[in-house]
Amino acid sequence: MSTTGNSVACEGMYSQLIDDEGHRPDVGHGARPVSGVRLISRVSSPGPYRLATMCLATLCAVLLISIIAVTAHYKNKPQGGGEATPELQKQTQDVEVTALLANISKLQQEKTQLQKEKDELQTKLDARAATKAPEVIQSTTAKPPPPIVCPADWHLFNNSCYFISRNTRDWPESQSYCQSQGGYLAMIHTAEEQTFLWNLLPRGHWNAFWFGITDEQTEDKWVWVDKTPLVGGFWEVGEPNNHINEDCGYIVKTRVLERVAIRSWYDAPCTMYCRFICEKEMGPGASTAIPH
Repeated sequence: MSTTGNSVACEGMYSQLIDDEGHRPDVGHGARPVSGVRLISRVSSPGPYRLATMCLATLCAVLLISIIAVTAHYKNKPQGGGEATPELQKQTQDVEVTALLANISKLQQEKTQLQKEKDELQTKLDARAATKAPEVIQSTTAKPPPPIVCPADWHLFNNSCYFISRNTRDWPESQSYCQSQGGYLAMIHTAEEQTFLWNLLPRGHWNAFWFGITDEQTEDKWVWVDKTPLVGGFWEVGEPNNHINEDCGYIVKTRVLERVAIRSWYDAPCTMYCRFICEKEMGPGASTAIPH
């Protein structure tokens, strides 16, 4: 037992010496090797393992780099169903706004095109209407009415003819005569009409002319011969005064130049004999009889 143990111990010592041969200069080349086979095995065995170790380390490094790259990629990419980053939201909004602006621009262009087509159609319609207008006007326009021609001794003003009598009658007889001529005692509504008639009357000492106004039915309620009430009037200062049952109106024109048309009406008894003024509206069927 002692011999076997010593042999193993010595063999271990020689193996250690062989492994450290390149590092211990005090060991000489003359020392006897314990086992040639073991020496060759110890020297040549580390080569393949070292290559395998280097390959494995390289593969590990590549795998580690790949894992880091994939992790970084998925870390920056938002997960499905999660909230988008502000940058992504802004990009999405920008895209939507751009799309909306493009749609608005397209609609505006379509609107402009439609307006242009509408204007063209309107121009064509106007041109067609203009070409047909003369025919329509020619076929629908009535001939202008013939000019009003008053009978002899009658004077035209607006659409009425007026007659200044040369003989005298009382107020009722004067109205009857005017009616026989297709008219009535003159009804004077405007200052222009009053002035027109005033200028037809001759001046004299006291030239008085009946016209169509009376308050015979109700005192101080003057009405025209067509029963419409008087509004305003062209009375002389202090008239009407009903001095002696004066119920009919007349126009007075004297030689006094200070007298004016718009202050020339007086009231007088209807039984007085005066000259008179007839009025006749002109129209289809109007009488053309010559008064005398």
